[in-house]
Amino acid sequence: MAEATLRHEAFRGQPAIVLSLPCGDSLRVLRHGAHAVSWVAGGRERLYLSPASAFDGRSAIRGGVPVCFPQFNLRGALPKHGFARNLPWALEDQVLEAGQGRLVLRLAAGPATRAYWPQDFEARLRLELTPGELQLTLDVRNTDAQPLTFTGALHTYFAVDDIAHVRLEGLQGQPEWDAVTDSHATGVSPLRFDAEFDRVYQATPEPLLLRDGAHALSIAQSPSWAQTVVWNPGRDKALADLPTGGHARMLCVEAAQVMTPITVAPGGQWQGWQRLSLR
Repeated sequence: MAEATLRHEAFRGQPAIVLSLPCGDSLRVLRHGAHAVSWVAGGRERLYLSPASAFDGRSAIRGGVPVCFPQFNLRGALPKHGFARNLPWALEDQVLEAGQGRLVLRLAAGPATRAYWPQDFEARLRLELTPGELQLTLDVRNTDAQPLTFTGALHTYFAVDDIAHVRLEGLQGQPEWDAVTDSHATGVSPLRFDAEFDRVYQATPEPLLLRDGAHALSIAQSPSWAQTVVWNPGRDKALADLPTGGHARMLCVEAAQVMTPITVAPGGQWQGWQRLSLR
């Protein structure tokens, strides 16, 4: 079997790495934010990327898989969703094998991170591509003499044909916090999306199933992420970097740590992953 291939290119003016498999599956990752902006599997683009997003090497990108670290949303003193998605990461390792490939990108403490946060740390994002499957693993190492405390997420934007026909299965019975109404309930299945939807669920050990017409994706996450966030801005919420009607082409399902921060002891390490598989 032929090996995976890798090439470096400019994508909308930003340095990008493209990993391709002999079966036709591919992954495009930007150095900016270690941001996966495309995953083609089974002949179809599986990630949504907003055409209105800025690609200036400084701003957050709307779509793909933003790495939210070391803060989720505005739950702290850092910029929204932290700084990791706005800084350049280094390509640390690449493995090209028969029918599969792996990339590892690294962000370490330095002047750019200390402008926001005094903590010493190393963060790595490992992206593993196999036919019909993509796994993203965030690895956080505390290189400081003090504890490291953080929240965050793999903020995955899935491409869908029409949000009105999308169903997300598997969150039934899970504790649910609705951020739109600030109310608590219990998750139902399937979830449907006909207005702004922003809810945080206690994660389930079983994979979720995203149904988009004839297409289906399995979404699994490691137990080290305590929550799953499901988000769609709806028709009426105006976002400068999302075109009119863009909400109908995307759904975010995130492996996340929202409510209680993770603490890593000096010299310690934490790891959390999200696995996406065709069904």
